[in-house]
Amino acid sequence: MEKIKIAIAGYGNLGKGVEMAISQNKDMELVALFTRRDPKTVKTATGIPVYHTDDAAAHKDDIDVLILCGGSATDLPKQGPEFAALFNTIDSFDTHAKIPEYYAAVDAAAKAAGHTSIISVGWDPGLFSLSRAYAEAVLPEGETYTFWGKGVSQGHSDAIRRIKGVKNAIQYTVPVESAINEVRSGSNPELSTRDKHLRECYVVAEEGADKAQIENEIKTMPNYFADYNTTVHFITEEEMARDHAAMPHGGFVIRSGKTGFDSQTPQIIEYALKLGSNPQFTSSVLVSYARAAYRLNKSGSIGAKSVLDVPPAMLSPKSGEELRKELL
Repeated sequence: MEKIKIAIAGYGNLGKGVEMAISQNKDMELVALFTRRDPKTVKTATGIPVYHTDDAAAHKDDIDVLILCGGSATDLPKQGPEFAALFNTIDSFDTHAKIPEYYAAVDAAAKAAGHTSIISVGWDPGLFSLSRAYAEAVLPEGETYTFWGKGVSQGHSDAIRRIKGVKNAIQYTVPVESAINEVRSGSNPELSTRDKHLRECYVVAEEGADKAQIENEIKTMPNYFADYNTTVHFITEEEMARDHAAMPHGGFVIRSGKTGFDSQTPQIIEYALKLGSNPQFTSSVLVSYARAAYRLNKSGSIGAKSVLDVPPAMLSPKSGEELRKELL
């Protein structure tokens, strides 16, 4: 079997998760890691070759798909278009408000180079996006609600860690239980962003850092915390290691609608995820879409794509005949 050659850009939690996920996909081969650190200092679990990010262009003919594992706050806005000019790419850009402009930038670069780049892959945006699309198509009259957590948000945690004076940080998204119950009742409540979720932040500050300033920057950060009730806890490195090493997450997409000529018959669609490891699960989604990017590019479909543009069969290693027999 000819294997799809995969490379990783970035070796944090997400990059390490991709490395694990590749081992479960027999039609793929992990061939390289690109890092901004000194490659000699990076030891991978599988012993794959490690190169500096600046040397990526030299390997563009040896890689079928590059999976970008940087953060959405500062890494991907720059890396997404740059790497789309060199490779077919997958990324997990998750700043919802900025997806249209990010898509446009990646699309221009990918089309100019004849590449295929699937953006905003993961579970939200990603699998939850598909759930919302399917539910709204099936129940055109109704309301869609998305709840996240309780769990660790990688993007929000990364955004906090970029603040001056922050040594380490983790952020938990916490759904408001009363809001979930109200939605499940079918009453279709009007809920603001603040009504649906709380955000809890645990921060290890650098010695001498201005904690009041850090807390203010977190709570006023647009697109991340400004629209939520946010609590900031300052803790020690020991407490971080002891109490916050796991990275669980999950959430719900609920569509509450009605059918019939008089729209009186209640219908509820609910999709849920319960994740033991947010980065490992997100990485598994990225890897499945790497297969789709490879196939789309081979078929001549270039430019940026989102999960909404990718046929489900493209994600599976199984043939169409197998899928119809086993899953349909």
